[in-house]
Amino acid sequence: MAASDLNTKSNFHARSNSLPSRPHPLILQCNEHLERLKASFETSSSSSMLSHKLGGLQDLHECVEKLVQLPLTHEALLHESQQNCVDELLDGSLRLLDVCTAAKDSLLHTKECMRELQSIMRRRKGGEEGIIVEAKKFLTSRKVVKKAISKALGNLKDIAKKGNFSSNTKDQLALVGLLKDVEVVTLSIFESLLKFICGSTQSKAGNWSLVSKLIHTKRIGCSQVVEESEFSQVDEALHSFVLHMTNKSSSNNIIDLPSHLEKLESRIQDFEEGLEFMFRRMIKIRVTLLNILNN
Repeated sequence: MAASDLNTKSNFHARSNSLPSRPHPLILQCNEHLERLKASFETSSSSSMLSHKLGGLQDLHECVEKLVQLPLTHEALLHESQQNCVDELLDGSLRLLDVCTAAKDSLLHTKECMRELQSIMRRRKGGEEGIIVEAKKFLTSRKVVKKAISKALGNLKDIAKKGNFSSNTKDQLALVGLLKDVEVVTLSIFESLLKFICGSTQSKAGNWSLVSKLIHTKRIGCSQVVEESEFSQVDEALHSFVLHMTNKSSSNNIIDLPSHLEKLESRIQDFEEGLEFMFRRMIKIRVTLLNILNN
């Protein structure tokens, strides 16, 4: 075994809340990705910034996937009393998968209803009345999506209140602390994404995110939303359209709908691709942790 590997092995066994003095390069990479993502919370929560954060999150989890596959990582996580840490990390991986699934389902449901509306508008099937009916269906579907998101955010709040993220003892491995930091940052970004899909623009500068606000040792800044969500833009446009058409007002506002829907379609595709990548990576990380526990 190379001398550098022996040094890394020794570092992984170090019991400290801080990272070892000479950590494995993958730990350094993960830490760099984490710091960049934490810094990004001081910027706007616009759609383009959320896409950027998802991209950074993908880089982070790709790095974590490589890290947990290292034999030295397996040995470190199973060292003496650290076996319980694997259970905690597995619980965390389930939390991440649950929230990611909620976001994916919300996007899929919105996309399917949006495409039905686009199809009716292109074919003008049923005339203006047909478009009004489909627009109302879309708005009803958005209520279903918002209710599901509200439930998911409520679950996050309950989890955070239970303090399942905290394990700030002196015996905690630096590696475990790093992986828990990854969970907190990931949940915070997923939370921002869920709120964006919901169309929420009520965050204020200086506030903490829902997850990190309740985890006193792992706070992450939550910035002000300065750009209106494409989801809320479509909601508002459809509400306006239905209102004008129902009152027999000018139908010119239908001209704006295709543009809003095209922008939303593009954003949904972007988010879906990012979440699908994340979901596959998190599954692989969870499988690796299960293998560690079972060996």
